[in-house]
Amino acid sequence: MSQTANVLKLGLPKGSLERATLDLMARAGFDVQVGDRSYSPSTDDAELEVILFRAQEMSRYVEDGVLDAGLTGQDWIAENGSDVQVVADLVYAKARLSRVRWVLAVPNESRVKKPEDLKGGLVVTELVKVTQEYFKKRGLAVKVEFSWGATEVKARLVDAIVDVTETGSSLRANRLRVVDTIMESNPQLIANKAAWRDKWKRAKIESLALLLQGAINAKELVGLKMNVPKKSLDRVAALLPAEKSPTVSHLADPEWVALEVILDGAQERRLLPELKRAGASGIIVYPLNKVIH
Repeated sequence: MSQTANVLKLGLPKGSLERATLDLMARAGFDVQVGDRSYSPSTDDAELEVILFRAQEMSRYVEDGVLDAGLTGQDWIAENGSDVQVVADLVYAKARLSRVRWVLAVPNESRVKKPEDLKGGLVVTELVKVTQEYFKKRGLAVKVEFSWGATEVKARLVDAIVDVTETGSSLRANRLRVVDTIMESNPQLIANKAAWRDKWKRAKIESLALLLQGAINAKELVGLKMNVPKKSLDRVAALLPAEKSPTVSHLADPEWVALEVILDGAQERRLLPELKRAGASGIIVYPLNKVIH
């Protein structure tokens, strides 16, 4: 426990999002060390007390003031009906920087083609309340029961399932097809409303949000530096995407300049040969930890 006067109690998700979240925290500049079987990681920030909770229950602890802030999916905030302050949308998932989808799915061989075909049927899911509201809005009498994990394997025992998918690989592996999307979800940084009214805690939470978003912004970007003869500058610059324009610096040799830009890492493979052919040399590619817009 930190001895500093001001400490923010922060919840991080235990389970499927744990590794991605700890990686994001590291990229944001926080060294969070999780021991075996430990739910209270250590951190290099004396103003942070980090506790691991299941994403499914995080928003309840934030609402109740057990935690000042936490990272959890907007799906579980909705499922719990939690009254919390949403500070930031942080679009990342277990495998990639994207939202996940909660989908209504049936076996490939099912006769169900649309939600209305499930009237009077049984649907199982972990996201019970959200699913019940989905069918209620459509005026469909469908029984929704809770599923304790591995929901996709139960699809042939009931009429349909509602399960979360990021890439769709598990659905395909279990020979399931999507009938409809119940909701999309991504992690959110949330705060207890009393903590949000506290000047110091709010500033700390806002700083955390800025750093986390900066780490997400940088995740799929790289920095690119190169030397370019002035006579080739326009041709090289025309190849480069940038937020505004490339940074151009003068070199000791008056006939050359240094050029620097940030770009999508997926573009690097295509651009490097083109830049070389256009006259650039001394090309350096480097990773980024944070990009603050």
